[in-house]
Amino acid sequence: MRPEALKLHSESIVIDAVCPLVATKPLVDWYKEGGVTMIAPTMATVEGLSATMRVIAGWKAFIRSRVDLIQIETAHDVEDAKRNGKLGILFHLQGGDPLEDDPELADLYKELGVGIIQLCYNVRNRVGDGADERTDSGLSYFGVKVVAALNSARVIVDCAHTGVRTSLDAIEVSTRPVVVSHGNARAIRDSVRNLPDHLIKAIGQSGGVIGVVGFPAFLGESPRPTLDHFIDHLSYIADLIGIDHVGLGIDYYAGQWPVMDDAEAKRLYDKYVADGLWRPGTYPPPPHYYPAGIETPKTLPALTERLLDRGFDVESIKKVLGLNWLRVYRTVWGA
Repeated sequence: MRPEALKLHSESIVIDAVCPLVATKPLVDWYKEGGVTMIAPTMATVEGLSATMRVIAGWKAFIRSRVDLIQIETAHDVEDAKRNGKLGILFHLQGGDPLEDDPELADLYKELGVGIIQLCYNVRNRVGDGADERTDSGLSYFGVKVVAALNSARVIVDCAHTGVRTSLDAIEVSTRPVVVSHGNARAIRDSVRNLPDHLIKAIGQSGGVIGVVGFPAFLGESPRPTLDHFIDHLSYIADLIGIDHVGLGIDYYAGQWPVMDDAEAKRLYDKYVADGLWRPGTYPPPPHYYPAGIETPKTLPALTERLLDRGFDVESIKKVLGLNWLRVYRTVWGA
């Protein structure tokens, strides 16, 4: 790796906004090896309050057990993590189900350190329709209350995995920036999990950020995507709404290669399909290879080098790596 790329990466605040990989907690060290400042582990998807509380409690105990980790609750915490060489942990809910039937639980989750809540996870819930649902009926009356509660609690509204109409409704009623923590451009890869141009523009107009995903089926036809496939989505979104509104939401997960062997990954995949969370037409079976060069977070400096190769200037790269997310955190969290 060229010295200037390594220096830029090491100096930058690097945020991966979606990190279900670290359900296997020791893999946080892969992010540290890759020079990452902050990650956002998934606390829950379709689980209820009780199960989510147990996951959060486990993470709080894990953070206390490691002097090299810090829980992220403010934008200042992210800066402190960078300054002190620690890895920041932001709690993220990938779906509104943990709110059950009470939007005001948003305040409780905020008190526990949950800084971002996704409205849906592919399927319909009380909030609205997911991105992989048969219909896209938009935000429910309950969903309107949820968005208002998240705004009041200063929790970021996340429309990843959420239907297009539901997402547009959420942006319309939200008084704060709305994000898509992990989503790519549908114009490049036609998947229901990717975003059409008018939704990308709406996220940008709200002041939000879209995190580009490394899951191969959302990048293109090839099951072995390249770094350029990943950067093509990043460039497209930046050209459409500006460099200030794109970041990283790579979405490394436990069933990917080389974390799991193929047989174990297929068992996990079959469970997701059986549970109705993934449809085979949207999520092809494993092995799932993330972009060559950044197959795992351990080698993320390679992304910085390739961004330089592709003509991104230093300021733009720093924004993409983390400063854009930091701006949204400061705007919504107020610190």
